[in-house]
Amino acid sequence: MSVGVLNMWGERVGAQIAAAVPDVDVIAVDSEVPDDLRGEALFAAWLGHPIFERLDDLGVRWMHLPGTGIDGWPRDLLASRAVTCSRGVSGTPIAEFVVATMLAFEKRIPEVWLSEPPEHWNIDRLGELSGKTLGLVGLGGIGVEIARRALAFEMEVVALRRTEAPSPIASVEVAPDLGAVLARADHLVLAAPATSRTRHLLDADAFASVKPGVHLVNIARGSLVDQDALRAALDDDRVALASLDCVESEPVPEGHWLYGHPKVRLSAHVSWSSPRAFERIIESFVANLRRYLAGEPLVGIVDLDEGY
Repeated sequence: MSVGVLNMWGERVGAQIAAAVPDVDVIAVDSEVPDDLRGEALFAAWLGHPIFERLDDLGVRWMHLPGTGIDGWPRDLLASRAVTCSRGVSGTPIAEFVVATMLAFEKRIPEVWLSEPPEHWNIDRLGELSGKTLGLVGLGGIGVEIARRALAFEMEVVALRRTEAPSPIASVEVAPDLGAVLARADHLVLAAPATSRTRHLLDADAFASVKPGVHLVNIARGSLVDQDALRAALDDDRVALASLDCVESEPVPEGHWLYGHPKVRLSAHVSWSSPRAFERIIESFVANLRRYLAGEPLVGIVDLDEGY
C-alpha cells in the first residue's frame, strides 16, 4: 500500500519527491484542507496553515520541518508524532557567512574601501585570521562546518558542546565550560539552538569574562544574547564588534539602537541563504522518506525536552 505524503511546498517540489521516491502518493496541500485528506507523512512549511489544526484527523504519523530549531513550534503539535528537522542543511552557506564576517572584521571591510584620497597609501592596520582563536558555542552540523573553514585559515578552534561527546574533528578542542571559551576567543561564534538552557547564555556575567576586543558573531538565535548586556559590552569596548544575523524580537523595529550603533553589523537573518538552500531541504526530506519507507531510523529526530 502506497504511503501518502502531504506536501506543502507546491507542485514542482511534489514532482521532485514523486520522481525521487516512486513508491509514495504525493498529495498537494493547498490553502484549503478537504475533509477526505489523509497522509502518513507531512513535508511541512511554516506555521499558520489550517492543516496544523487537523494533523491527528489526517493520520499524520511523521512530520518533517524545513528548519533546525523548534522554538517557534507549539510543543503539543509535535508531541504526538515523530518529528524530524532539516538539521545541518544550511551548514555550508552559514559557515561561509561566518568566515565572511570574521574576514570583514580583520580586514576592516568596508571601512578600508576608499571614497576619497587617504592620508597615506600602503599603510593600514589590518588583522588576519591565522593564529587567532575561534570560540564556537555549539558543535553540531553548522558548528562543524564553521570549524572546518576556520582550521583552513590556520585558526585555533575551541568549542563548547551540549553533550560530553568528543569533537568530530580532531583539531578542535572541546572546552569544559563556557568560561573557557570566553577567555580565549578572538572571534566568538554562537551556533547553538534556542532552548531554556541557552536563553541569555551571554549575559552581563558572560560579557564580563570575554577576552577584551572580542568579535561576536550570532548566526543561531537572538535569544542566546542579552541585548542590554551586549550594548553595555560594546560601549565599554569589551566587545569590539557584534555581527548579528539574528536578534530577539525579529524583525527589529524602526529606530532600534541596533540599527545605528557603530559597532553593530546587523543582517536580516539571511546567513542560511543560498541558491541551493531549498534544494538541500528537499534532499533532507527525501532521504528521510526513503528511511521511513524502509523502516530505518530517521535522521534529525527532534528532542522535545531539549528543544532541538
